[in-house]
Amino acid sequence: MKFASSILLGAALLVSSAAAQTGDKAISTTTISLGTATPGGGFPLYGNAFAEVMNAADPQVSIAPRNTKGSNENIPLLEKGELDLALVAGEPAYEAFAGIGRAPVRLKILTAIYSNPGMFVVRADSPYKTIHDLVGQPVAFGAKGSGLPILARYVLDGLGLKQDEDFKAIYLDRAGDGPAMVEDGRVAALWGAGIGWPGFAAVASSASGARFIAPSSDEIARIRAKHSFLKPLTVPAGSYPKQSEPIASLGSWSFVLTREDLPDDVAYRLAKTLRGAEATFCKKLAQACETTAANTVAAAPRPDLIHPGVMKYFRETGVVK
Repeated sequence: MKFASSILLGAALLVSSAAAQTGDKAISTTTISLGTATPGGGFPLYGNAFAEVMNAADPQVSIAPRNTKGSNENIPLLEKGELDLALVAGEPAYEAFAGIGRAPVRLKILTAIYSNPGMFVVRADSPYKTIHDLVGQPVAFGAKGSGLPILARYVLDGLGLKQDEDFKAIYLDRAGDGPAMVEDGRVAALWGAGIGWPGFAAVASSASGARFIAPSSDEIARIRAKHSFLKPLTVPAGSYPKQSEPIASLGSWSFVLTREDLPDDVAYRLAKTLRGAEATFCKKLAQACETTAANTVAAAPRPDLIHPGVMKYFRETGVVK
């Protein structure tokens, strides 16, 4: 690959020679930074697996995951060019693209990663059965700076509830701290999202077991009437230990976003590599089964938000007509 001189000068994307050997030939390796989130959450789990699969599939690319504070830090880091790629939850991405509370971003989508059905988890022996049962209780809404509290805010707002007034809201320094707080009673519930989310898996695997609390069908209709960008989503049965029935909820898609000036040829190569590795990625991580070219096209709020290099590959291969 040829890279613009601006990339060679950038701090985030570095080219190093002789990083790999094929016979007597050195292969130039491109190191690409990937922002994830705080340890113990879904983004580091996904980001590490993404990097491992992509690096194995293309020896000329070395994706380097980096822990951050999550979506709300990843967006400005991408804008400043301090990250090449970053995982961003659906709600922060929606607000950033729409210019809610700020100027619209000019970042681009590399791929949709997975859907995020939002819900609460409580101990199986707790008295809480509905969202309204949790009013007035201490609730951990996720890590500071992550997209989870934003999703919760939209869901609760659709029900006429305020996150910081109707609940004793707690925001975590580390996403991985939440399950223990549910187990020992420091919080009544932990908010999270997605299939295979580590926080839910930890509570469900604990000695006390888990009960999941999602909006009812009537509540989903109320929420979508106010916030139509949230989509009905389902957590399939068996996504978590002892979860015998599917759980209907709502949420949005998370993305790998790119900095605005990521070269088209780099984005093209990443899209091609990722599509070729879809089956391998799915075997490695259950939630990665949703990381497909088709889902990227369907999940993007607008086609022009997908990186031009990615769209070029999609058109050449018939993903986009």
